[in-house]
Amino acid sequence: MPPKAKTAAKQPAGNTTSAKPGKTDDKTVPSQNLATAAAATTSTSTSAEGNPESAVAATGSKKKTVVTVGTDDKTEKKKRTKKRHETYSSYIYKVLKQVHPETSISNKAMSIMNSFVNDIFERVATEAAHLATYNKKSTISSREIQTAVRLLLPGELAKHAVSEAHLD
Repeated sequence: MPPKAKTAAKQPAGNTTSAKPGKTDDKTVPSQNLATAAAATTSTSTSAEGNPESAVAATGSKKKTVVTVGTDDKTEKKKRTKKRHETYSSYIYKVLKQVHPETSISNKAMSIMNSFVNDIFERVATEAAHLATYNKKSTISSREIQTAVRLLLPGELAKHAVSEAHLD
C-alpha cells in the first residue's frame, strides 16, 4: 500500500475538525466502510489522554447511540436519540418559585407532583368527555371542563379553581 492510503485509513477524510488529539467532529462520512470506521475508533480510543471520556467525546454525547446500517462494503451511521419524556416539572418549579421563592423541591417530590398533575388531568378530561357525550356533543368546551372541575374537586377547592379560570 502507498503511504497516503495508510494515513487515510487511520483518519477518515473530513472527520477531524480540531488540532487536539483524540477529538473528532460528530459528522461522519456516509460512504465510509466498516474497516475505516473501526480504524477511526481505535485511533480515537487510544488517545494521548488514555481515558474513556475522550473516546466518548470523539464519538458524540452519551445520550446518542450509533447504529450501523447497510451491507458489506457500504455502511451508514445514523444517530438515534433517546425518547423524550414530557413532564410538568418546569411548570411546577415556576409556580413553586412564585409562591415560595426560597423553597426547593427534591426529584422524588417533583415526580410525585408530576404524577398528581397527570392524574388530575386524566380525571378532568374523562369527566368532561362524559359530559360532552351526555349532551350529544363531539367537542369538549370550557363549559364541560368547568363542570367537570366542580364535580371532581371538593367544596372550597372547586370554588377557587373556577374563580381562577379566565373564561372570555
